[in-house]
Amino acid sequence: MLRVNDLTYRIGDRLILDRAGFAIPDRARVGLVGRNGAGKTTLFRLIQGEIATEGGTVSVPKGTRIGGVAQEAPAGPETLHAVVLAADTERTRLLREAETADGLRRAEIETRLVDIDAHSAPARASAILHGLGFDAAAQSRPCSDFSGGWRMRVALAAVLFSEPDLLLLDEPTNYLDIEGTLWLYDYLERYPRTAIIISHDRDLLDTSVDHILHLDRGQLTLYRGGYTSFARQLAEKRTLQAKARAKQEAERAHLQSFIDRFKAKATKARQAQSRMKRLAKMEPIAALIEDEAPVIHLPSPPRPLSPPLVAMERVAAGYGERTILSGLSLTLAPDDRVALLGANGNGKSTFCKLIGGRLGPLAGEVRRSAKMEVAYFAQHQLDELRPAESAYAHVRDLMPDAPEAKVRAAAARLGFPGQKSDTPVAQLSGGEKARLLMGLAAFAGPHLLILDEPTNHLDIESRQALVEAINDYEGAVILVSHDRFLIEACADRLWLVSNGSVKPFDGDMDDYRRLVLAGPEPETRSAEPAGGARAVERRSNAERRAALAPLRKRLETIEARMAKLSDAIAKIDAALGDGSAFRTDPAKAGDLARMRAEAATALGAAEEEWLGLSGELEAAEA
Repeated sequence: MLRVNDLTYRIGDRLILDRAGFAIPDRARVGLVGRNGAGKTTLFRLIQGEIATEGGTVSVPKGTRIGGVAQEAPAGPETLHAVVLAADTERTRLLREAETADGLRRAEIETRLVDIDAHSAPARASAILHGLGFDAAAQSRPCSDFSGGWRMRVALAAVLFSEPDLLLLDEPTNYLDIEGTLWLYDYLERYPRTAIIISHDRDLLDTSVDHILHLDRGQLTLYRGGYTSFARQLAEKRTLQAKARAKQEAERAHLQSFIDRFKAKATKARQAQSRMKRLAKMEPIAALIEDEAPVIHLPSPPRPLSPPLVAMERVAAGYGERTILSGLSLTLAPDDRVALLGANGNGKSTFCKLIGGRLGPLAGEVRRSAKMEVAYFAQHQLDELRPAESAYAHVRDLMPDAPEAKVRAAAARLGFPGQKSDTPVAQLSGGEKARLLMGLAAFAGPHLLILDEPTNHLDIESRQALVEAINDYEGAVILVSHDRFLIEACADRLWLVSNGSVKPFDGDMDDYRRLVLAGPEPETRSAEPAGGARAVERRSNAERRAALAPLRKRLETIEARMAKLSDAIAKIDAALGDGSAFRTDPAKAGDLARMRAEAATALGAAEEEWLGLSGELEAAEA
């Protein structure tokens, strides 16, 4: 069991951990959550003994093996498979010793090798590497052949293979594609020892852990269950805390009022003194300090374009004489929300460049709306921000002739109000840089928004803000992400990039997860013939979807009104239900009854309109 008691740590004048403590039971899988910059990585370093505490203790049982992903990714001539096998240092040492040992010592070594299941190690190492995206050929290549992101996957594979007693993972999905992420969910869910995982991936935190450790303002609190359970418990706790504080404030005001009125009167002096002592002993309940909600603003296009935005007929794409994708016959409507599935290296980035107009076709025909504006966001573009300049300066570039007030208002809409807009980019967090770059990319209200791994560096609150921004945006979206929660919340179409082509995937993310975990790279489940009558049919369908968009929007508005009216009626019923309103204030009770009748009438009218519009939509889609 890992125990942390009264842990205190500062960075400069900033208090990161304030007499924090927790105890994690053996074999627990714990998600460590908290805002960016709260100190999660610092806590890992304290647990591993890399830095010394200012106060308090970190206790683990003697002999506990603690493992985390190496900060330096392997880059030597050793093969990937050899690097992963070498992570089990005991096995490596025993095998080396067995080459020269004899007699009793040789027998002891063989017994120990059997105990640690050493003979199945090559197969286990190969399975882990395969799950993280390396086929048999790649596993036999040297580490130096791979880029930094792929080598970080090897480092992750190595620590997973070594199966430490306490596994510490810091944002392990950041270097993975959706396939590797889905595999990791499953692996961590079955991890046989204790694990603590820093993650902002809600699906991982609901799928793969059984506890949540919350780091907030220097304090650590352990909750049982996954993230959804934690969020509910935290909301309930904050509600109760707010009620208790309000009740205490009312009591304090009452006591203070008595003291102020009677402390000077001899006949009441004793009672006043008693209340003063009671007031002094009353431990204040801390006020809730809500973190400022992150802002992500994705302006919609000023005017929608006629469908389709993009139509492809038997298109091939690639670089020079090298063809990456072929046989592409796809149509993108103005309101499409498409998530691209497929392992890294299969051509997702090539397809994004093709559909966004950054790459021309090698064969076939691509038709784009003449007035289509495209915004493209990818993590590597963070380097394009100027470190010494502020968010205000970057926004000013897009509004060279606007007055300062308008530029600052625009920077505020991107999440950089007041003095924050003057902070140099170099001093912004990774999440703030990502939000700034995303806002700059979509500044003019594009018709097509291409987002390539937009959630890296974003905490959970910022990811939720991104979900809301995408769903409020009224243009088309192409989304590449390893975040399953984001895909399920925003995308209504899935396209699979696989085997040199891009085709619609006939299924949802649960279907895709089953295919990923079933074995080799999945084939498309729905093949679409190119050109001819089918292409004409798809264009017709896209045009019909665009024509029906206003009707769907009206239905959504009515549904929102129905929900508000239902909530209002429920609240009025609750107020009238206990009967106290009639006793204490009959006039108010009458007003409530009248309001309920009006709300019920309005709800009935809204329901009638909703039924009529729903019938129209069903008839149009038939």
